[in-house]
Amino acid sequence: MSVVPYRDQRDSKKSQVAQMFNSIAHRYDFLNHFLSAGIDHYWRRRAVDELLASKPRRILDVATGTADLAIAALRADPEHITGVDISEGMLSVGRQKLTERHLTDRITLLQGDSEALDFPDNSFDAIMAAYGVRNFENLDRGLAEMYRVLRPGGKLVVLEFSKPRAFPMKQLYNGYFKFVLPTVGKLISQDRAAYSYLPESVQAFPDGEGFLQHLRQVGFETPKWKSLTFGISSIYTASK
Repeated sequence: MSVVPYRDQRDSKKSQVAQMFNSIAHRYDFLNHFLSAGIDHYWRRRAVDELLASKPRRILDVATGTADLAIAALRADPEHITGVDISEGMLSVGRQKLTERHLTDRITLLQGDSEALDFPDNSFDAIMAAYGVRNFENLDRGLAEMYRVLRPGGKLVVLEFSKPRAFPMKQLYNGYFKFVLPTVGKLISQDRAAYSYLPESVQAFPDGEGFLQHLRQVGFETPKWKSLTFGISSIYTASK
């Protein structure tokens, strides 16, 4: 059974994830930066570094949320970035940021299903996703859609939480994720389930070599991964 935010509901995971992010959208950016002690900025920068050499003109940011990764990806100097997310609440916050920073001509945010992308085949030179693929209802379907809309020769970059395996980081990480993060997240976001779901979804996600296998299964070539910050996050890359 897949991990869902609200175990007392019968709605699909997709519907529950949208509900959860709509609920916490107003505090999401603050909690992201606060709970990661700001290191999330570094993680996104490392992800964008993976795109610089290929100089993509058209970039798709899947599960864009409030558009932090899309904004960071402007450093790759693309012609345009499109962000897609299932949560209108998160997109609303993202659009406000784009307006305040005068970036609406460079980044477009659209509500949509990451497992049924509304774009033609081979539409983008690069596809990114940060901390979103573990929320897919069907992981392989979502990855297959990303493969479909990526042009031949294009690059995929996925940033996702992973599970540290070495002492003492493993123990510190597990304690923080299981006790500190849900308590602080609940107090600030007022959503009891959202920050309990986060560590549960990370534990259920097939990180490392397991995720590379999923990339291979849907057709991606030369999948690789590198660990960040003692294994707390990982960057995955692949090509079409």
